[in-house]
Amino acid sequence: MSTATATYTRYEMLRTFRSTRFFIFSLAFPIILYFLVAGPNRDQELGGISFPLYYMTGMAAWGSMMAVMASGARIAGERQVGWNRQLRITPLPTRVYFRAKIMTGYAMAAITVGLLYLSGLLLGVRLPATSWLTMTGLILVGLVPFAVLGILLGHLLTVDSMGPAMGGITALFALLGGAWGPLASSGAIHDLAQLLPSYWLVQAGHSALDGDGWPLKGWLVIAIWTAGLTRLAVRVYRRDTNRV
Repeated sequence: MSTATATYTRYEMLRTFRSTRFFIFSLAFPIILYFLVAGPNRDQELGGISFPLYYMTGMAAWGSMMAVMASGARIAGERQVGWNRQLRITPLPTRVYFRAKIMTGYAMAAITVGLLYLSGLLLGVRLPATSWLTMTGLILVGLVPFAVLGILLGHLLTVDSMGPAMGGITALFALLGGAWGPLASSGAIHDLAQLLPSYWLVQAGHSALDGDGWPLKGWLVIAIWTAGLTRLAVRVYRRDTNRV
């Protein structure tokens, strides 16, 4: 990692971890909700999976989605005060700017997922080491399109609209993806859910139980969403840059 990347990433980390909103929405809220829902149902099963494990994966998906997309809120804020314009006349490369945003989002997501793993252990979740590693790896891959989506929204929306938009989008993805429980086990809604990256993010834990990971369809969905959102993000960024 270059000096510029390290310095700017450290700045982003410090600024992010000083944010009260981060601790409430990305850390505290998913964990509190996990204990409130999974605690009373710790002896139940859902779809053949222990409820604490199922809900742990769902909350990890939701919390980490919010964490990686939070970079969009920071981008929107920087655009409002003209910070982006100042950065563009410095030697800092554009790729370093976006790399720092993504790395910060992933650091936030890693803390969220780690604390939810710990919460799951407290409620009796037990998995082989290979299953924990497989689940974590799939979650990290499944977050890629959401990291890109955060950057896209940051260059499309204002600070005032970013919060409601991000909350609504992550809630919709979480609902349809099954983070709070499956909407349907078959039919049109189930087929629609399988076309969403949030569905496979939730399935990361379920797939890890047999050690096989995602089927080919899961990888294709993540790849297609990532490619499509990346293309849109680049186009919006260039348009935004040309206006200033």
